[in-house]
Parts: sequence; C-alpha cells; structure tokens
Amino acid sequence: MTTWQIHGHDWAVKLLRSHAAGDKLRHAYLLVGPQGVGRRTLALRFAQALNCTATDTPGEPCGECRECRQIWDMVHPDMSLLVPEEGHKDIRIDQVRALQHTLALSPYTAKYRIALLPDFQQATESAANALLKTLEEPPDKVILLLTADTLESLLPTIVSRCEVIRLRPASIADAEAYLQDERSLSGEKAHLLAHLSGGRIGAAIHLAEEPDSLNHRRETLETLLDLLSATRVERFRLAESLSRPYDKAREKAGAAIPIWLSFWRDVFVDASGAGLPLVNVDFEDRVDQVAAALDLAKARALVLAHEEALAQLDAYANVRLVLEDLMLRWPRV
Repeated sequence: MTTWQIHGHDWAVKLLRSHAAGDKLRHAYLLVGPQGVGRRTLALRFAQALNCTATDTPGEPCGECRECRQIWDMVHPDMSLLVPEEGHKDIRIDQVRALQHTLALSPYTAKYRIALLPDFQQATESAANALLKTLEEPPDKVILLLTADTLESLLPTIVSRCEVIRLRPASIADAEAYLQDERSLSGEKAHLLAHLSGGRIGAAIHLAEEPDSLNHRRETLETLLDLLSATRVERFRLAESLSRPYDKAREKAGAAIPIWLSFWRDVFVDASGAGLPLVNVDFEDRVDQVAAALDLAKARALVLAHEEALAQLDAYANVRLVLEDLMLRWPRV
C-alpha cells in the first residue's frame, strides 16, 4: 500500500515514485497549481522517497524513520526552505545566494540535499535570475523542489530548466466523497468544504482543521449582506473598523476582500446562468436574491472591482480608501 497519501494526483505520484526509485531523477522539479491543491505535500513526499532509510521498496517512503519525520516537519539538516523573511513579501537575491552556499556543501546524513522553494512566484526577478546558475549547473546530490501557482508567474528560463508537474483540483463530487470517506466528515460539512475549496483537497482539509476560519468567513459574509441594505455611513464604519489598528489594516482587508469576492463571483455565476458550482453553497438563497436584483454587466463589474482592490492592496495603496471605494460600488439590495 502506498504511503504517499496523496489524493487525486495518482499520475504525479507514479511519475515521482519512478524517478525516486530509478535512474530518471532530475535536478529540479516545478509543481504548479492553485494554493491548497497539494503542491507542498507532494514535494515533501518526494523528498521522503528520495531519502528514506527504512523502506524495502524504492520510491516508497516509510514515513516513520528519522529521515522521513524530519523531512515532513521540514527540520531535516539536509533540507533548506526558502520563503520570504519576516517583514518582506518577496524572496530576495541575498536569500538565494545564501541557499547556493548551503547547497555547495555535501549532505550531512541524507542521500540528497533538498531545497524546497514553495511559492517561488514570490521571488524578485533578481532572485529568480540568481537561481538560474544553480539550475544550469546543479551541485551533485542536490534536488530543487519549486512550487508556484502558474507557469506564467515565473521566468520562462526557470520553467525550462525544471521537470514541470501540473496539479489540478479534483472535481467537487470527488473531493466531497474523499472528505466523507477518508476524513470522516459529515455529508453536510464535506459538501460545504468541497465547494469552498473548489476541489482543492489540501485547502478543504485546512478548513476542516481550522473552524475559526469557517466562522470568520460566515461572519464576513453576513456583515456584507447586512450592509447591502445599509447607508453609506454604515458601510464606511466597517471600512474604518478594518483600517484599525494601522499595522493590521492590510492584513484585515486582505482577509475580508477575498471572501467578498467569492460572494460576487457566485452572484455573477448565478446571474449568467452558466450552471457552474457555487463557492458559498450555504448562502445560495442570498446569492439568488442578489443576482435577481442585478444585471449581468453589474455583477461582472463587482467581481472585477474586488480583484482590482486586491491588486491595490498588494501595491500598498491606502487601505481605508481602497475599502471605501469598494463599498461605494456595492449595490443597494
């Protein structure tokens, strides 16, 4: 029985297992797909398969030996993790140079030294260019594991030097069945989480383990719906609340706007009659009500406005002004 425990990516597991067990090993792998689809989990399983010391089956990690446990916890002495440093949103060139110095060393205890670079789309252009040297002339016994949301978010020269593995979400029905059968969730909760995650198993599991996230989402949607019939002054009170304290404003707005966006996306889908699955299935009645009050062009404009607001937050625009502008666009329903 496989110990990879990866659902919905059987072909990727088969490929990586064969690479770990045989002579097809590449020096760099790029796992591409939306957040929560299982990119990091698959990368860690592959790292375990490369370095497991207790398995009897090549390419099949035991998951229990010291090497496997340390890799899974990302504390292995031969594993380097490259993520933005505290206070920064990007991976910077000095971090890549420090990584290259580490990778030049021989592994301490493992067969391969692993470099895990999750969400490498966060790297600055200079940092990405610096990594090219390692991708072109990799040290011996070094495997680089990169993840990203899309190929387009990376330099083509980075993509061309990696074995690319594209990961896609499971169908809503498949995700729902998995959550019931393998995670023992109730039918109602599995149905909700499958829709909220869009079939991204990792995202669904995270939501199942974080009830506070589900509560925050529900409260955020209920507040939005209450404000659709409220005055501009009442809406702006929320903008003021989300903008305080100043050092938390961007984080608070960044948590609320994607939830609002998911609702307006549902309204747009409903208004269009496209027949696509809703995200917020537990608010289906309210989605229907709001969609009936808007034409398709207005629903689409609201989706675009929320996407623009997220881009403005990333560009460090004034948080309160972004929120107030967004709320001025909300219809009165």
